[in-house]
Amino acid sequence: MTKRDFYEILGVNKSSSQEEIKSAYRKLAMKYHPDKNPGNKEAEEKFKECAEAYEILSDSDKKARYDRFGHQGVNQGGAQGFGDINDIFSRFGDIFGGFGGGSIFDDFFGGGSSRRQRRQGVPGNDLKINLKLSLEEIADGVEKTIKVKRFKSCSACDGTGAKTGSGYVSCQNCNGTGEVRQVSRSLFGQFVNVSECPHCGGEGKIIKEKCETCTGSGRIKSESTIKVNIPAGVSEGNYIPLRGQGDSGLRGGQSGDLYVYIEEEKHKYFQRNEDDIIYDLQISIPEAILGGTVEVPTLDGKAKLNIEPGTFAGTILRMDKKGIRHLNGYGRGSQLNRINIFIPKKISGKEKDLLKELMKSENFKPLLKQKSEKGFFKSVFD
Repeated sequence: MTKRDFYEILGVNKSSSQEEIKSAYRKLAMKYHPDKNPGNKEAEEKFKECAEAYEILSDSDKKARYDRFGHQGVNQGGAQGFGDINDIFSRFGDIFGGFGGGSIFDDFFGGGSSRRQRRQGVPGNDLKINLKLSLEEIADGVEKTIKVKRFKSCSACDGTGAKTGSGYVSCQNCNGTGEVRQVSRSLFGQFVNVSECPHCGGEGKIIKEKCETCTGSGRIKSESTIKVNIPAGVSEGNYIPLRGQGDSGLRGGQSGDLYVYIEEEKHKYFQRNEDDIIYDLQISIPEAILGGTVEVPTLDGKAKLNIEPGTFAGTILRMDKKGIRHLNGYGRGSQLNRINIFIPKKISGKEKDLLKELMKSENFKPLLKQKSEKGFFKSVFD
């Protein structure tokens, strides 16, 4: 099979500088990278083809032979193609290398590409706790102290898991790489399976002598007291992340996070409607007719509320700025007092006589009034 021109593959020409050739290769390698094209054999072949072209054009001697004799000039001792993608990463570590030995693909694939990095400890678990709050606490915000059972770093070994003065030794199973490789061959070429070393857990090192306090884990069980600031206006299901307050990692690994989930306690008087609170106010029949002043509970105590004469059941009387402060904003909601007319189930004989007298009044006979207006209603009192 005739090979394509290396300059054509990378999209450069003979006068291109090494930086231009390098830049062109990086872009194409990103485009056809196996992690970005899983299971795509065509992309895998193009990835290998680009690597082969770069291997020749990035070497001044090989490039000179290629420019003079073409592919024949580099077949002997030159590039023979790449049967294994892992060889590309190992061959061009200076191209893929980033800070701390990472890959240029780490920025795009989270560092978990075909070329693994040695781990430093094992990250700790994230934790979750539910915190119940009253409406009064939610209305203005509150600082709460919570107790959390978690793993914390072992002070005896400073989280390393190694006995003082002991330290670590390189893992003999993986020679300190943190990974093991299994090579298999088939009709289609050589395949390399890279996996985490089971002896060191991918760290590349093992403890020479374990800490007696934590038995080599680098952490111990504990109960911690943590203060958390709850902002005003939070709702059921909201959560507050506390970074690094979860379980400590194994052998110096990064600590997990703690998530505090909000639960609202049921209130004795109020229902919540976003940042407003609703109060069902019971008033008597005389108060509804004559009006008056009543005392109602609020989130910060009690307050006076005026009832206008002739107030109907279902009327909403608003008290501004008596509700919940807005989350991450200014101002606060209102207290909505919903009027309910109290109807007694038992009355005395005297009260019954008074009501019978009132029933004779036209003002207390809405159905009789409608009858006179429309001519077909009949009073239930007749």
